[in-house]
Amino acid sequence: MEEREVVERLEAAACLLEKALHWLDERQGALSGEVERISATVEQSRREAELSEKLEAVEQELTELKAAGQPAVTSARRTLPAATSELLAKRGIGDGPVDVRALDAALNGLSLEQRIAVKTQLQRAGALA
Repeated sequence: MEEREVVERLEAAACLLEKALHWLDERQGALSGEVERISATVEQSRREAELSEKLEAVEQELTELKAAGQPAVTSARRTLPAATSELLAKRGIGDGPVDVRALDAALNGLSLEQRIAVKTQLQRAGALA
């Protein structure tokens, strides 16, 4: 009978050990998730700090440009292509700012794509009123 009691006690101990191991596995998973969330929070804080520094630098540069009297953003292209200038001249629209209503009337005979292209070019050149 003693052997049977020892076997039963060993089985009970093994069962308790399995339960403890299962509980430890669950706890490990929970802790791992917490560590990942903490790591993600730290990374986000670093990124926010970097972006904040960049924003401050851009704001400083903008302030300096305004103080110097220079425009902050300049267009790369201020002239119209020759074909667009010729098209507008044929329609009676000259140099300088172009009224949108007059432009629409002048471009009435063109396709939609051509009208969009002309208006885009005028916008880039800063000629739309």
